[in-house]
Amino acid sequence: MTILEMFTKELKSEAEITRKFLQSVPEDKMEWQPHSKSMTLKRLINHVAELPEWIEGVIQTRELDFEKEPYTPNDRSSRDELIAFFEDCLKRGLAALGASDESMLSEMWTLRAGEVIFSETEKWEMIRHTLNQITHHRAQLGVYYRLLDIPVPSSYGGSADDDSF
Repeated sequence: MTILEMFTKELKSEAEITRKFLQSVPEDKMEWQPHSKSMTLKRLINHVAELPEWIEGVIQTRELDFEKEPYTPNDRSSRDELIAFFEDCLKRGLAALGASDESMLSEMWTLRAGEVIFSETEKWEMIRHTLNQITHHRAQLGVYYRLLDIPVPSSYGGSADDDSF
């Protein structure tokens, strides 16, 4: 199995879990946040939904410069909009992985804001980082759900909120 095939397999696996989390989002709690320094539920769930598309950006570019391309958070509020958005982002990430050549994985990729460089890594490392971000932010979402008394979907095994635990 190639590295790109491994990334594809992992992204598909993570997508199954992410779908369960998106299907559980409480539309009436979108502006809720657990702390003033935390994202609102709406911002967090939109970020979780957009992350698979970031893989396409890493594959197709050599950098992301927030000074030239300011980040604008997505603003979907309904469950159906979020799921459709996620499916589009997933499709784009998977298509980019499928159309790529292993040789590009060793190319350097930079995350910056003008002269301030946040990271310079090989593309494979940034793709790995993006996959980790999906897991990380989805886990944050699980905490939000717990605090809101919303059943937390299972991820890699049972959950205290389903019968398999």
